Amino acid sequence: MKPLFIQYPKCSTCRKAAGWLEQNNVEVTSRHIVEDNPTREELSAWIYRSGLPVSRFFNTSGLVYKAQNLKEKVKTASRDELIAILSSNGMVVKRPIIVAGDFVLVGFNEAEWRDKLVKK
Repeated sequence: MKPLFIQYPKCSTCRKAAGWLEQNNVEVTSRHIVEDNPTREELSAWIYRSGLPVSRFFNTSGLVYKAQNLKEKVKTASRDELIAILSSNGMVVKRPIIVAGDFVLVGFNEAEWRDKLVKK
């Protein structure tokens, strides 16, 4: 099964990641994060599989994050509250995200993506 590439097409990092996937012949199923926002169940599973704290799934440079002053909320809210916030608006979620069978990558880190996605 192809990895799921969750992205926002207007995001420059997502466009860079999409170009990298194409250059490296990595076939993915693409999903627009705003048109098809991740659900609470998906986010909960992805956070668990990623091994990362919930806070790493927030788009801290985004306008919605700043407008809603989520920086403070992320420090004090419960895991369930944070997942509810993430599932309410795709623009709050850090992107791109790669969801594969045994791993989840958040943000575009070329070395990490190469290690996980390029067949050796």
